[in-house]
Amino acid sequence: MTVPTQEQLRAALGGVLDPEIRRPITELGMVRSVEVRLDGTAEVTVLLTVAGCPMRETLTRDVTKALSALPGVRDVAVTLDVMSAEQRQELQGQLRGAAPAKVNPFAKPESLTRIYAIASGKGGVGKSSVTVNLAVSMASHGLKVGLLDADVYGHSVPAMVGIADLRPTRVEEMIMPVPAYDVKVMSIGMLKPGRQHVVAWRGPMLDRALGQMLSDVYWGDLDILLLDLPPGTGDMAISVGQQLTNAEVVVVTTPQEAAAEVAERAGTIASMLNQKVVGVVENMSWLPCPHCGPSHRIDVFGTGGGTRVAATLSERFGYDVPLLAEIPLDPRLRTGGDAGVPVVIDDPGAAASDVLAGLAKQLADRRPSLVGRSLGLTPTGS
Repeated sequence: MTVPTQEQLRAALGGVLDPEIRRPITELGMVRSVEVRLDGTAEVTVLLTVAGCPMRETLTRDVTKALSALPGVRDVAVTLDVMSAEQRQELQGQLRGAAPAKVNPFAKPESLTRIYAIASGKGGVGKSSVTVNLAVSMASHGLKVGLLDADVYGHSVPAMVGIADLRPTRVEEMIMPVPAYDVKVMSIGMLKPGRQHVVAWRGPMLDRALGQMLSDVYWGDLDILLLDLPPGTGDMAISVGQQLTNAEVVVVTTPQEAAAEVAERAGTIASMLNQKVVGVVENMSWLPCPHCGPSHRIDVFGTGGGTRVAATLSERFGYDVPLLAEIPLDPRLRTGGDAGVPVVIDDPGAAASDVLAGLAKQLADRRPSLVGRSLGLTPTGS
């Protein structure tokens, strides 16, 4: 029987990514040893960052699958051990590189991550549902996406992606975002002792919490970072404007007049903080008739709210703020959130999924301007 060489074993394990860091486990120093016994059993010892790593089952499954594909391997025995303090410090240094600790990577001039802050004037307009489905849709098309639940009091994102009971892993002073549907997710809800506990913080603590979720979390290289903002024009909206000056704002409203009026305020506070409002999304726009089908639309919450907000903000700011999408009222959008399976994954053919996927493509296709950014180019002699 042909036994795989060490090079073949290591190459196979090089295709296994750490679920949280999204880099090969061989590159991260997580493979202590691997060998194949004469009976064809591959024995491998994998080092976890911490003993209670929530992704241990995923790692075991992926390592087993990778080694089982090698000729001559009949069985795989995975042993999980834990990194020493020195190994964790080395890993932290490897991930951070030369960057100093406690730095917001998205505030660097050379950062090319597109940042979208999803805002609303009031609660109950489906802002979190829109944000979650946008993130998952973008990730499903191969983009590296981060999702920060900045709604400190009403954090609902973890439950909507099925990770409400998971806690992030810490590597020394770094926090690993929890992966869900290939999206890196972080929420203050993950740092509480339990789901039932409440957060009762005031302005300065909210600002500090946002700073820590940006600088203490290892986000890696992201194409897009989405922030689910709390409704209204309070402390967190101001903190985002101050700490993420390059963030662009998407305002979510519903068709009804009351929601549209307060949505205009959410867009206005963004402009006051020198953020650009890139568009308006009208959620719960219309209900497909249960008898006639989508050709007959029922305006449950009225009409025109999104158009009004877009027109008002365009006139107020002096640049075009388009109505990006009108998302139909679809019960599957709600049930998907309750079940932790976003509708764009659970039912991609649903009317709401089609509109959300189109909105995700619009935002993903926009490219950050290179004006004023360092391109890291050094002139050479002629």
